[in-house]
Amino acid sequence: MAIHFTKKEFTERKSKTIQELKKQGLDALLMFRQESMYWLTGYDTMGFVFFQCLILTTKGDVVLLTRAPDLRQAQNTSIIDDIRIWIDKDKSNPTNELKNILLELGLEKSNLGVEYEAYGLTGRNAIKLNNSLKNFATLHDKSELISCFRTVKSPAEIVYVKKAAELADKALDEVWKIVKPGVSEAKILAEMQKVVFEGGGDYPANEFIVGSGHNALLCRYQSEKRILSNPDQLTIEWAGTFKHYHSAMMRTIPIGKANPKHFKMHEACLEALSNCEKKLKPGNKVGDVFDTHAETFDKLGFKRSRMNACGYSLGTTFAPNWMDWPMLYTENPYIIQPGNVFFMHMILMDSENQLAMNLGETYLVKQLGNERLGKKKLELVKG
Repeated sequence: MAIHFTKKEFTERKSKTIQELKKQGLDALLMFRQESMYWLTGYDTMGFVFFQCLILTTKGDVVLLTRAPDLRQAQNTSIIDDIRIWIDKDKSNPTNELKNILLELGLEKSNLGVEYEAYGLTGRNAIKLNNSLKNFATLHDKSELISCFRTVKSPAEIVYVKKAAELADKALDEVWKIVKPGVSEAKILAEMQKVVFEGGGDYPANEFIVGSGHNALLCRYQSEKRILSNPDQLTIEWAGTFKHYHSAMMRTIPIGKANPKHFKMHEACLEALSNCEKKLKPGNKVGDVFDTHAETFDKLGFKRSRMNACGYSLGTTFAPNWMDWPMLYTENPYIIQPGNVFFMHMILMDSENQLAMNLGETYLVKQLGNERLGKKKLELVKG
């Protein structure tokens, strides 16, 4: 069986979750986030694009309702014993089958937590769920209940995160080897992803971001694949991924003769990242980290070019994105703890001059500070 954690660790996670459910006066949790299912049971699938739900009761019952293609997926990758299948047919409504399971578990007139903030629960299915359980049970939005536990990584998880960081470093090495005028963005992407797979890694939860010229100012993947010019600029954002755990990095690389403003922007990114590193320690709020980022860039004259968030938690995530909760933005009250993993990105997009400069690294929070997981140099490298 392809299970990546010990039964002891899964038992501890289950007990911790049940204890929290009882503390909040809930009788069960209906999970729709694939990340929660993976964390609690090891269940590893892309089948969450269809309706599926993992039920955990305070009595310890664990029941998965899913489709037939995921029966063996759950058997091979998880510790779940009770797997129920809903049948594909015209006008099928699996939420009614979910209601029958809840009735079987004695959860009528109960308090149920629901992960509404989930890519696996579409708006249409959420309406069906609410209608099916109307007057049956009281529903409470508990989308972050397990996410709060997942933010603090166990020793076993940290091993996977560090392996992901090694793969991210190898991908950057490949970029530095080949990046120069005349090289295609497609070639760069292919070489980056190749070393991740060859190193035993996975598909990332979202596409690697690559853009040159005018597209270097984008923070999202798009399908144009340019040939690098001379001069040019290349922005890349990628993650090493291992057992679905991510370690992300970000760089902008001037191609040919760098614009003098690139150097000034890079110096600002370095200073902002260094200041944020000092703030990323136990006891501080994640909102404080963003404020440090903003104050640094604003002081250096880059207020119009910076973003309104400077990073986010990383861990095991599934498509469509590797961004995890919580995010680094102003006034976010989450208290930083040892075991947190954060990707901090210093992004400057100068639309007036069509110049980009980005620097991003992943950090593990420790008792007295943090550890940068990427081991590559932060100096500006030209192609």
